Amino acid sequence: MPAIFVHLSDIHFGQERDQTLYIHNDVKRELIADVARVVRLLPGGAAQGVLVTGDIAYSGKDEQYIDAAKWLDQIAEAVGCDITRIQMVPGNHDLDRDMLSRGGQHLLDDIRAGGADEYEKVLSNDLDRGTLFARFQAYGSFSEGYDCVLDTEGRYSTNMRVELAPGRFIKFVRMNSSLLCHGKENDEEPELLVGERQFTIPRDDGEEVIVLIHHPLHWFKDSDAVSTYLKSRIRLLITGHEHNPRVAKETIEEGADFMTLAAGAAVPSRSETAYVFTYNVIEFDWDKDSDGLAVTIHPRVWNPKMTRFEADAVRLGEPNPRFLLGCPNFRVCAAVIGDNATAKPFEPPPEVREAIVEMVVEPEGLEKGFAVPPEPPNYRLVLLRFFRDLTEGERLRILSELDAIPANSNDRMTQAIERRLFDWVVQQGRIEDFAKLIDRYIAGKNEGEAK
Repeated sequence: MPAIFVHLSDIHFGQERDQTLYIHNDVKRELIADVARVVRLLPGGAAQGVLVTGDIAYSGKDEQYIDAAKWLDQIAEAVGCDITRIQMVPGNHDLDRDMLSRGGQHLLDDIRAGGADEYEKVLSNDLDRGTLFARFQAYGSFSEGYDCVLDTEGRYSTNMRVELAPGRFIKFVRMNSSLLCHGKENDEEPELLVGERQFTIPRDDGEEVIVLIHHPLHWFKDSDAVSTYLKSRIRLLITGHEHNPRVAKETIEEGADFMTLAAGAAVPSRSETAYVFTYNVIEFDWDKDSDGLAVTIHPRVWNPKMTRFEADAVRLGEPNPRFLLGCPNFRVCAAVIGDNATAKPFEPPPEVREAIVEMVVEPEGLEKGFAVPPEPPNYRLVLLRFFRDLTEGERLRILSELDAIPANSNDRMTQAIERRLFDWVVQQGRIEDFAKLIDRYIAGKNEGEAK
């Protein structure tokens, strides 16, 4: 049975400054109803998750993510998916440009002048790196709640893989292409960089990688190096930013394909010439005959005359295009015998079962021999509510009440430290204490808003 994901991009919460607010809100309501109908008619009748390829907000402000959270909860509930099962990457509009300091501006200027070498120097310096990532403050808390951690060392991140059939996995890898955005970047003279820290994705037998990133490949100054690695290592690249839906498949070598899917905008700016609302529903399935990955896209587009979403037969060439991708990592697995590794073909499983979603920890982030403790049943929901629904001050007060912050601590509190303290409290068996305190703080805020 296929794994079904809703694909959204460029929603731009907070962009409205006039009467467009009413139409945009109506479109968002219609999208919820439409995606529920589309998913209900597919095998299984429910989605395994939601993919968002950037520009959730319009200017990276806290209040924009508050609105986005409510809407994404409704999307997830409409398609029968847990509200924590959302994968996301930041876009250029998820930056709070008001938080760019003079020092940060100088860093951006130096990187644009120096390229990849200068970029690596900046990423290697804790203070410089922190200056640039400070602009993601609101987005960072929002995405942390979904466990889509914004890697503040400039590396890729991953926490979800899906088993389509025994021994056949797809893994979602998230990349940040927006760290160097300043508002005037363009694709004619590219200034953005992905960096070797992000695009050197390792191969794993039995596992094909799907990368989520906001900008398409031609927006990068290091696009040649990025393209070489991604085309040889991953199976599908899903992007946003250009508000122009398109799809392409390329054969890299015999039995290995590379596909790009560029999203339209769920809610574009009204000033755009091609002002159209779009989104996708994507099916990922294992193809038994070829031992490959089948990708079926259900593109949806707004009909302005009928004021509703419907199948889009134009932008991707047909209403429900299906692509079969050659997958070398599906066909070969490593059989480790002692210290020797030999390659052998996969034996096709006797039957296809329902896709299984796993939340995983990236091995590079673990010390050797470190065992990942099992998650309490409500861990994901408490994590979401803690980081997404509370302010930084509220989170710190809760951590203090739970004795997670030493009384004499003078360390600067970062989001990474907050997360470590959160997990420490959970490991002490106090997740229910977390949940009760979160309920109390949220109830207090709701009472204040009602007055």
